[in-house]
Amino acid sequence: MTMNALLAGYLGLVNFMTFFVFAFDKERAMAGGRRVPERRLLTLAALGGSPGALLARHVLRHKTRKQPFVNRLRAIVAVQVGVVAGLLWAAFA
Repeated sequence: MTMNALLAGYLGLVNFMTFFVFAFDKERAMAGGRRVPERRLLTLAALGGSPGALLARHVLRHKTRKQPFVNRLRAIVAVQVGVVAGLLWAAFA
């Protein structure tokens, strides 16, 4: 298996898990049950699950106004976009 295939598999899995954990947290919030810690949600996003987190926020309408969570997630996304842009720039420069 190539490195690209492993990376794609990892990113697919972590984004699926991130979306699922956001959905679980939304269900627990509506039911009044024990919630998923925000730190765990942000950690999943930081580990590569930010597309899944952004999609879950949009689709589920979950954690859309919660501060400072929103700003922390935006910061994670900004760093990841910067890293990817830097890698692409280095690869094609």
